Amino acid sequence: MSDAIPEHPTLDPLFVALSERCAETHEHCDRVGQLAWMLGSACGLAAGELELLAAAARFHDIGKIGIPDAVLHKPGRLDPDERELMMTHSERGERIFAAVPCDDSSVVAAAIRHHHEWFDGAGYPDGLHGEQIPLLSRIVSLADSYDAMASTRPYQRPRTHQDIMRIMREERGRKSDPRLYDLFEQLTQERA
Repeated sequence: MSDAIPEHPTLDPLFVALSERCAETHEHCDRVGQLAWMLGSACGLAAGELELLAAAARFHDIGKIGIPDAVLHKPGRLDPDERELMMTHSERGERIFAAVPCDDSSVVAAAIRHHHEWFDGAGYPDGLHGEQIPLLSRIVSLADSYDAMASTRPYQRPRTHQDIMRIMREERGRKSDPRLYDLFEQLTQERA
């Protein structure tokens, strides 16, 4: 099985729009796509499921197109109102992707909507828990968490691989699916 994420010409304009809106978000989504593909492949997802996962990962933050620059690029912590606005990006992303004229866009849209749900039910937007959270969302969530901590952000410096894995290990079973986390840890140790 190839490690390359397949291109999808129907989705290219959407990815260009994300790049034009925010280059950092575009690059982050690309890296999340690579990590999610690696984990999805290791999970034994079929080729069609991997393609849906790739789309969900590449577009998990597409809803940030609708977030004002003052919030999206704020160098410090968000205040409660700004955080609430930022949290709408997963629902915005669902609406944007649901409008894409391709097969299974609703599956990808649902994966985008739920990529911030936590395994213990403390996430958003719907407070889903455990296996109520779509598998594709649980995979994207792990990849997203890793890359968010590994990257320079307006509000933080990148962390080391060891620090990231320590934090993610502490979140295992709370934020992340424990079985997926264990596989992700194994895969990232093999790559390190």
